[in-house]
Amino acid sequence: MLFNLLQDATGTTGSQGLGFSTIMIVAMIAIFYFLLIRPQKKQEKETKKMIDALKKGDKIVTIGGIYGVVSSVKDNSVVVKVDSEAKIEFTKTAIARVVNESEEKAVAKTAKDKESSKDDK
Repeated sequence: MLFNLLQDATGTTGSQGLGFSTIMIVAMIAIFYFLLIRPQKKQEKETKKMIDALKKGDKIVTIGGIYGVVSSVKDNSVVVKVDSEAKIEFTKTAIARVVNESEEKAVAKTAKDKESSKDDK
């Protein structure tokens, strides 16, 4: 409807209307690229960089929410120490993020707060 109004207002028909349609399609593709595809590619690069930089002793979180410390790194997997004796082997793609010190403190504080609220009841 808007296209028809523009066409009537400008008095254009035929090939000029086709040019406007082509411009609109190219604009839509550009919008999709910059809003969807480009950020996803950037995130994939950052994730690959993080996985490639994994080393023994890194504190990590898996996509399943398991916290642990990297015990050893293999070609396609990592062995994660989740308890004093328990070790689990994950594929590298199962690592969601490497935990930094500030995140670790926040998690510890949250756990401590939960324990104190249980003790109060």
